[in-house]
Amino acid sequence: MKVGIIGSGTMGTAIAQVFAKAGWTVLLVDVSLTVAVTAKTRISDSLYSKVEQGKLDISEVEEISALIIPASKAGCADCDLILEAAVEDISVKKQTFFELDGICKSDCIFATNTSSLPITEISAGLSRPVVGMHFFNPATTMKLVEIVSGLTTPEEYANKVYNIALSIGKEPVHVLDNPGFVVNRILTPMLNEAIGVLAEGTASAEDIDKAMMLGCNMPMGPLKLCDLCGLDVVLAVCETLQLETGDQKYRPHPLLRKMVRAGFLGRKSGKGFYCYDK
Repeated sequence: MKVGIIGSGTMGTAIAQVFAKAGWTVLLVDVSLTVAVTAKTRISDSLYSKVEQGKLDISEVEEISALIIPASKAGCADCDLILEAAVEDISVKKQTFFELDGICKSDCIFATNTSSLPITEISAGLSRPVVGMHFFNPATTMKLVEIVSGLTTPEEYANKVYNIALSIGKEPVHVLDNPGFVVNRILTPMLNEAIGVLAEGTASAEDIDKAMMLGCNMPMGPLKLCDLCGLDVVLAVCETLQLETGDQKYRPHPLLRKMVRAGFLGRKSGKGFYCYDK
């Protein structure tokens, strides 16, 4: 089986590893072949570091790395599955699928890793439906995948993707195309509220996270989770929820907007609510 992963950022590279570990041939695609090649190098370096740590065998790393191939969209013509993991911008996603619709074989399944954007709108104008296949960060270890059906997604189409998720070692759940799906609909308001508590000076970032970890048994505090997800992603989800529902409870806190404007995006930029060694 062959999958085209469109987008070689944090999520795309992690999802590529998940599929390759399950034995799929993975075509890793980005805005240019050079970007995709650089991403493949990052994956290989990360995998080999785990050999040094005793977490992986060298033979397993070589097998996974060999199955991940930098490619262009044109190279996806014979893919069985396309999984789009590009920037959380609906115009980018729609254009990506429009281009691939004219390239991929007719029975290729189109899936998107969007965390909150409407599947039905992404599907509009294509010759085939799109289904949500939403992984969680870090995709290499997080078990959940939300399988999201839009209004035009046939049940059997969603079931195929559900079974694919099972086959690569994940635990899928069926979700209808509603704003934020399940996890982000519930989680995002809490993250936004934690940012508000910090902005008001009620407690430090460290104490807010400590309070939620020890008081609510969370494995990670909400502000560290924001840093892990990426503050730009948190902002995008807040904006989508507010736009789609019209409910002001999803309005992004001004501090979140300021931090994104400043480039303080969390782990991936080296600074968010905490500082990280790049």
